[in-house]
Amino acid sequence: MNKTIINYIMIFFAISTVTLIGCSDDDDPSTTDNSISYNLNERSSSGISGDIEFLELSDGRIQAQISLVGTSDGTSHPAHVHMNSAAMGGSIIISLDPVDGATGSSVTIFGQSDGGANISLADIKDLDAYVNVHKSSSELDVIISQGDIGSNILTGDSKTYELEERAVDGISGEVTFSKRKNGNTLAIIDLDGTPAGGLHPAHIHMNSAAESGGIIISFNPVVGESGISMTDIRNSDDGTPFDYENILTANAYVNVHLSATELGTIVAQGDIGLNELTGSELEYTLEEKDIVGISGKVNFAERMDGSVLATLSLTGTPSTGVHPAHIHKNSASEGGDIAVTFTSVDGSTGQSLTSIRTADDGTPFNFQLISSYDGYINVHKSVDELNVIVAQGNIGINN
Repeated sequence: MNKTIINYIMIFFAISTVTLIGCSDDDDPSTTDNSISYNLNERSSSGISGDIEFLELSDGRIQAQISLVGTSDGTSHPAHVHMNSAAMGGSIIISLDPVDGATGSSVTIFGQSDGGANISLADIKDLDAYVNVHKSSSELDVIISQGDIGSNILTGDSKTYELEERAVDGISGEVTFSKRKNGNTLAIIDLDGTPAGGLHPAHIHMNSAAESGGIIISFNPVVGESGISMTDIRNSDDGTPFDYENILTANAYVNVHLSATELGTIVAQGDIGLNELTGSELEYTLEEKDIVGISGKVNFAERMDGSVLATLSLTGTPSTGVHPAHIHKNSASEGGDIAVTFTSVDGSTGQSLTSIRTADDGTPFNFQLISSYDGYINVHKSVDELNVIVAQGNIGINN
């Protein structure tokens, strides 16, 4: 073989090698060091959970890898990235390759949404989205694994408030507000004792529970079987922005109702935000006065904003009675004008709950004033018999 032919052969192999390397880079780009992972949690009691990892490729596209445990051989599970949070629900943004039940894995390479918009890993990190993994192509309504991604991930900041039993025995629980990366809130109501088959509307109301007030935010109803409600809070019902920080500083409370047709029946209730109690309390005895057998106590509890939750608790009140009650100036032996009017005591329960923010004349009246206050409490027989005192006790410096 002459030298010229040999040179041609060497040049051909060199060009071929470069061409093959170039094709390999284009068809199978390598991953960079940039990636982000999100949890995929069990849904529908499936026993299936795992994670999804988004990896940046050298050509700018994204490789999405779903890894689940608990899937079964012979099954295939459609998966998608949806807009909004899981609690809100939303349409599909990106269709992912189905998860193979035998391996629990799915690998999808994409650079655009289903609608043709370019998507980078940086976009994923700030995407208002979540991931659904479905039971099968014929059962898309059954979600077996799910997780919020992008700007909807939780920061770890959260606040829990108790929801106490009200009109129905045995139903109580809590509501937890968790902060998202984007400042929005995931609200989860978790109740014990709700009957199967029931749906319980729930709302955040303005003011404290003792005062009552209009609805600020509507939750998704509590499902009786699970006792759970999950709601994404971004705005109040009137469209005003309402983020996590607003929850913590709200003058508000939560009601959970028996049903959509029985909203007047509250099954669980609790103050939130600035109406949360600090744990500081003062208690005074209310002694029997003009009617034998009626006595009790008053408890003053401090709220986060310094205002007061006053609870009158009497025993021996007749079930049909309604008993006006007040804080008066001076001691009981001296007598004095009314300073603060309580919510009347309900004879059937012996209870009265009052939120005190000011005296009746509009001057400030907070928890710090009570221990040094020159006053006493009268509980009267009725509106028509205010001269008949059924229970009485000194408070503050007169105790």
